[in-house]
Amino acid sequence: MRAFLRLLAASACGAAVCLAQSFSAGIKAGLPLTDFVNTVESGAVTTTDLFVAGPMVELHLPLGLSVEFDALYRHFNYTNPVSSAASALSTLTSSGDWEFPLVAKYRFHGKLVRPYVEAGVSWDALSGLKSSVENVVAPPPPEQHSVTMGFVMGGGIDIHVLILHIAPEIRFTRWTSGHFNIANVVNSNQNEAEVLVGVTF
Repeated sequence: MRAFLRLLAASACGAAVCLAQSFSAGIKAGLPLTDFVNTVESGAVTTTDLFVAGPMVELHLPLGLSVEFDALYRHFNYTNPVSSAASALSTLTSSGDWEFPLVAKYRFHGKLVRPYVEAGVSWDALSGLKSSVENVVAPPPPEQHSVTMGFVMGGGIDIHVLILHIAPEIRFTRWTSGHFNIANVVNSNQNEAEVLVGVTF
C-alpha cells in the first residue's frame, strides 16, 4: 500500500512538472509599423500610439510546435476639420483597440537561440470609442464594425536566458474588413505590421 502511495505521489509530481513545462505565460509589447487609420481627406490628422502591449500565454507541444494566444492593446485618434462658407465642423474621435491573435508556432532546432515561424487568426475589437464634434452641421457617422477578424503570419527568434524566454518577432496581419470607412475622410487600415517582443517564464 505504501509503495502504491509513493508511486501515486511520484506520478502526480511528474504530471505537475510536465504541466508546468507545457505552459508558459508572460507579456508581449512592441511598436506598430503601420497606422491604425488612413487619412483620405486633406487636413485630417491621425495618431496611433507608439506602443502595443498585453499578456500572452503559450501551450508547448511536441516536435517544436506550440499554440500562442495574446491580448494586445493600443490607442488611436483622428481629427477631421471640415470648413465651408457658412460653418466649420471639427470631429475628434479616439478609441482603445484590443487585438486577440491565436497562432500556431514552429520552432527550429537550437540550444539557446531557436528561430520560429507562426501563422493563425486574430480578432480585433474597438473599446471605449469617443467622439466629440464642434460647430455641428451633421452627426459623425458611427463605426461600421466594432469587431473584425484577420489572418496572421510572422517569424522571430526564441532566446533562452536562465528561466526566461525572450522572443523578438515581426508579425503581419491582414484584416478581412475595416472597422470603418468614412467616405473621403478616413478609413481603418486592413494591413497591419508590428515589431513585438515576448517575455515568458
